[in-house]
Amino acid sequence: MNARPAHARRPSAALVLAALLGLTLSACSTTVYEVVIQAPVSAKLDISRYQRIYVAGFVASPNDDLDASMETVRLLRNQLRNRNVLRVLDADAVPLAEKAQELAGPEAGPIPVAQTEADLDPYAKVFSDTEYWKSVGAELESPLILTGTVVFLPQERSGFGQREQESYDQFGRRQVVPVRSYMERKGFVLRPTFVFIDGATGEQVYSESFREVVLYNSNQQTPALSSYFELMDRLMPSVLNTLTAQKVRGNRVLLK
Repeated sequence: MNARPAHARRPSAALVLAALLGLTLSACSTTVYEVVIQAPVSAKLDISRYQRIYVAGFVASPNDDLDASMETVRLLRNQLRNRNVLRVLDADAVPLAEKAQELAGPEAGPIPVAQTEADLDPYAKVFSDTEYWKSVGAELESPLILTGTVVFLPQERSGFGQREQESYDQFGRRQVVPVRSYMERKGFVLRPTFVFIDGATGEQVYSESFREVVLYNSNQQTPALSSYFELMDRLMPSVLNTLTAQKVRGNRVLLK
């Protein structure tokens, strides 16, 4: 069989141009849709055997700006009531700081004003004292107990970062240009550890730690309590996901 001439096997310039034009028209006719989706996320802990939940208090270092333990108790109780997952008990918080100091031993001393995120670690022994938590649960008809530690500290950082610089051209048009410059920022770091304890047995059933940081311009004065609530607001969906299923929202782009 005779081979076809080379020129017969190559597409003509007209065919190539037509193909490219077809692709261009196809791309131009593509419609882009942005849709919001919700994906279910299962609860981390099976709470089917509990009817009540008791937010018992937290080990927190002394702070002149806010009582991190009591603020966390109030916030969690309100959030849990809004979710209506379990009946939230109104019992007073336990004297957890005293018990934590007792179990930490005389070498640990009173809970200090935290300087680092690890300063409360020696006092975490209290969450392994099953007899103590069993006695707490017995007084409240064996609820699910929520406790833990809360570290809330000032935070300062400096270094090069990006900020937006505003300017106007000769025609008065506004322009915003990203500028890299040396910046000093200050704010707070929040590192809570939430511990869930079975009130019937005194045993831990789940625990999880979180860490959030918020930083502001050095000349911005933001109250510690406002920063605390801002940081707690970020992590609250993950905390509540321990007890109940959540729906995670996200955006997806579809082409048609």
